[in-house]
Amino acid sequence: MTTHTAPGTSDHASQENIAVGTTHAGFTVTSIEPVEELSGTAYVLRHDSSGARVIWLACADTNRSFAIAFKTPPSDDTGVFHILEHSVLCGSDRYPVKEPFVNLIRTSMQTFLNALTFPDKTMYPISSTNVTDFENLMDVYLDAVLHPAIYHKPRIFEQEGWHYELEDLDGPLTYNGVVFNEMKGALSDPEERMALALNRALFPDSPYRFESGGHPRAIPTLTYEQFLETHARHYNLANSYTVFYGDLDIDRELGRLAEHFAGASDRGVGAPNDLPLQAPVEAGLSRIEMQTAPENALVGLAYVIGLGTDRERILATDILLDALAGSNEAPLKRIVLDADLADDFLVAMPDSVLQPQIVFELKGAHEGVAERFRTLIEDACRTFVEQGIERERLEASIAQAEFLLREGDNGSYSDGVIYSMRVMSSWLYDDEQPLNSLHYEEALAHMKEGLANGYFEQLLDQIVCHSNHHAEVELVPVEEGDAAEEAAELAAIKASMSEDELRAIQQEVLALREMQERPDSPEDLAKLPKLSLDDIGEAPAEPPLRQVDAPLPCLAHELETRRIAYTYYYFDLCRLTFDELPYAGILCRLLGKLGTASHSAEDLDIVIERELGSLDLFIETQGDDDDLSIAIPRLIVGASSLSSKIASLAALPPEIWGTTSFDDHDRIYNILQQWRIALEQSFTNGGHLHALMRVSSYFTKPSVVSDALRGTDFYRFLKDLLAHWDERAEDLSAKLTELAAKIFTSDEVVMSFTGSAEDRDTFWELGSTLGLTSQPEAAKHRLVVPEPVVKNEAFIIPSNVCYVGMGQGRPASDAGEIGNWQVAMRAISYDYLWNEVRVKGGAYGCGFRRTTSHLPQFYTYRDPGIDGSVKRINATGEWLHQWDPDKDELDGYIVSVVAAHDQPTKPRQLARRQDNLWLAQRPENWNEQIRKQILSTTSEKLHEMARTLDDFADQHAICVFGGREIIEASEADFTVIDLLG
Repeated sequence: MTTHTAPGTSDHASQENIAVGTTHAGFTVTSIEPVEELSGTAYVLRHDSSGARVIWLACADTNRSFAIAFKTPPSDDTGVFHILEHSVLCGSDRYPVKEPFVNLIRTSMQTFLNALTFPDKTMYPISSTNVTDFENLMDVYLDAVLHPAIYHKPRIFEQEGWHYELEDLDGPLTYNGVVFNEMKGALSDPEERMALALNRALFPDSPYRFESGGHPRAIPTLTYEQFLETHARHYNLANSYTVFYGDLDIDRELGRLAEHFAGASDRGVGAPNDLPLQAPVEAGLSRIEMQTAPENALVGLAYVIGLGTDRERILATDILLDALAGSNEAPLKRIVLDADLADDFLVAMPDSVLQPQIVFELKGAHEGVAERFRTLIEDACRTFVEQGIERERLEASIAQAEFLLREGDNGSYSDGVIYSMRVMSSWLYDDEQPLNSLHYEEALAHMKEGLANGYFEQLLDQIVCHSNHHAEVELVPVEEGDAAEEAAELAAIKASMSEDELRAIQQEVLALREMQERPDSPEDLAKLPKLSLDDIGEAPAEPPLRQVDAPLPCLAHELETRRIAYTYYYFDLCRLTFDELPYAGILCRLLGKLGTASHSAEDLDIVIERELGSLDLFIETQGDDDDLSIAIPRLIVGASSLSSKIASLAALPPEIWGTTSFDDHDRIYNILQQWRIALEQSFTNGGHLHALMRVSSYFTKPSVVSDALRGTDFYRFLKDLLAHWDERAEDLSAKLTELAAKIFTSDEVVMSFTGSAEDRDTFWELGSTLGLTSQPEAAKHRLVVPEPVVKNEAFIIPSNVCYVGMGQGRPASDAGEIGNWQVAMRAISYDYLWNEVRVKGGAYGCGFRRTTSHLPQFYTYRDPGIDGSVKRINATGEWLHQWDPDKDELDGYIVSVVAAHDQPTKPRQLARRQDNLWLAQRPENWNEQIRKQILSTTSEKLHEMARTLDDFADQHAICVFGGREIIEASEADFTVIDLLG
């Protein structure tokens, strides 16, 4: 392990020595450019001997990142680049272990670690706040991409790509493989299937016509030889792009990079695939069929808008689309919804490609509307061009875009990783424009100036009204599809094989299993870079949450927010009855989207975008770790604004929760239909989350509440409501009015303010009590939650894979503290389950969690089957009993868990975490206690904790979301429910 002190003045000294034309470790600086948007400077370099491209985005951020990327436009649908993305991380020359990627996930201090396949590039980004860890991750990734074990371990290709399986000679021949199963799940989504069809129509002579992730019908045509040849042609230095980000000793890091580059092989097998510009095509309406639910009918209409290197055009198009169709009140969306062509209408812009496009989409399309759809869109756009787009709406969309760009909240992605991706969205297509996608200040200023002379109308005229590059696709649901084709294909293949060939398949599977089960040698494991507990510093200091005097109970977070203020209001729902909870969920969905006493729905939509950075309403349910019968649901109103717009931050939420009218039944119906569609899509794409929520509802009252608010029970409530809309709409309006008056009172609300003390004082001066008054009757708590009922359920959804959730109530033998279990969770998920369920079973994802209320739970994601995963999960306790990590291995897990515990957070995220701890009445030092528990974890404690899982096989409950064929093939005793039927 290399050692290195934290960056300090030496970093800045090295930065001062960099000038255009200077050479550093064999890399010559070709340009230097300040990047105001990052408060930093970009240094562009070239590797003298190979031509490899390098950029350093130098700034003060200590959450440093590194990424290496390769241009990888596909030449077919085999998904070879996706399979390579998985496979190169399965061992390399310097690190010859089976899963170095997994070793790093479970033992490093990474703040991001993954690999990503795009339609035309493959990226390998990492980030870490620890310099030693940062360099370790960089070393492993560079060796992985340049010297992967795939050249001498062909079974990596079988594991990650595809292989045949045959349990017995009389049984069916099947396909298995991680990417194969992942893409079966991905292409179970009708929107993914339609996007592929649109790309085939828009780009008939371009690599974009292919599915870069791989199509399950084509993946099994890829040979091992083609796989290796593709790597050799594309994973070479001349085809590489490296991005550094953050506070770095750049001379040191370039030196490390040069060492890796010096050992890279030029395998001399030919040039990478080309990425030509597609000449404009005007494709007519095409039709594709897909085995899916009837309500998944889609129509997509796409227009190519220009080049990916034109940053201003892309940003302007994004703003234009928001103004025209970003909400139900936006003018184009309102025209389409009123035309009653479908259940919903959406607009998207796939932009990280050479030729970005906009896609207008009908979801739940009615029969025979495809031709009308294109005419409607183009006629409406011509009207906007001729008559002008409402200036206030355009100004609001610009304001919203500007807020989001300045806030820079990238969710779970570290900033450096996001900026690396943005760099690649222009650099890949033009070596002379590597930084286009980072800049936005001048573009926004130019757009604002252009509002008076038709800037956006001219743009719309060019990209839609006078487009010469467009296509339209209609997706029609049918009863049979890929599953039947795959079964017939495999049956034919098997019939053509001799008995010896079939036995050879069985032998090859056994050999693959042997490779998967064989442990890495201690000598090979010792080659992986490791951190020790000594590498863990003190926990990062957090500004404390304070309670301050205010008209309402107020929690204060005085954090650096770049002059942004964040507010959250927590309204207790325990005064509602259980039957009223689904209506509270609907109330959240509607507020901010309907008219109020002061604004029409359309005007309110503009005002919110112009004045606020965000407005979110949602419900969270809190429980008690030691009493599973306690459930406290809260309706949360979150809003943010620039400091200059504090008056609106204080005024708009109260206007919305206090004066919204629920009489516009048509608007409400549209919103609820869109929610139904979104839920159905989440069942298909994230069924594991619903399965876990449902399993939890078998044992705890908080989860019974959550399921009633946003889970499976809520979906069925919503579907029934929409099916009987005409007779229930009036009652719904009355109920929502009643609930709003009951919920939004000053009796049981806590408010949270994040920002400067000055902004907070201004907020309260303007907001006073925020329009909230006390209602004596509201203090009466009426919520009685039904007792949980243990079930085994299987919900049929239109999918070629399944999602499994398993759990049990609090075990009789319950040992270990929360922090200890966080270490066990990582070991079980990334050691036992990863190898058993993902590597051997072929599921794309899997995991284990033990909740703070002591409930053990498992899940699988995009799983090709059920019974095999259940069997492996049931054996987890036995594995934990026998697991005997040495000190280095256990320390690695502890290091990674502490790093996750200490991970940097944005101000909004930190405030929400502190709010939740306060609301749950956690002790002030609760985070510190958990951290100490993590650090105290020992093998003895883990073996004692294994007793918790001893009865899991006999006492678990199971919930599955999946395709009918997979569910019916299972031996489990399910109550089967056709969820969408």
